[in-house]
Amino acid sequence: MKILIPLDGSKLGEAALPYVKELVSKLSPEVKVELILLQVVSLQTHYVFAGEAATPIFYSEKEMERIQQEARDYLNKVGEGIITKGVSVKIRVGIGNAAEEIIKAADEISVDLIAMPTHGRHGISRWAFGSVTDKVLRAGNKPVLLVRASKGAAQT
Repeated sequence: MKILIPLDGSKLGEAALPYVKELVSKLSPEVKVELILLQVVSLQTHYVFAGEAATPIFYSEKEMERIQQEARDYLNKVGEGIITKGVSVKIRVGIGNAAEEIIKAADEISVDLIAMPTHGRHGISRWAFGSVTDKVLRAGNKPVLLVRASKGAAQT
């Protein structure tokens, strides 16, 4: 069984991990489980506005290398905390749009499940920021385990 766990580097983003651990612990010992931890980094740092025009400012190659290494370090650290008997953990860093990269990774790896949190945004916040989870649900073709991230987790 292969489970893709997208992470964004925040405690709120790690909300699905305890549920995945519990799910894995209930599987038969004969079931080999592979957890794939994924973090997607954006190519751009921010937008610069001049009047009504906006221009994206992209990371330099050196900045991208540093950001990707930080993502790998983070994923390795998280992975160390969830390794148990019969479970292998792999990491993957994607570059680009989070929802698109999650869907692409799920298809390339042929995962059985995507486990991810929903931040519970609604109203203006959801409209402004969009919902990566919503996009993965609508555009992807893999089963998705959604875990509502608690607001208390954001403060830790």
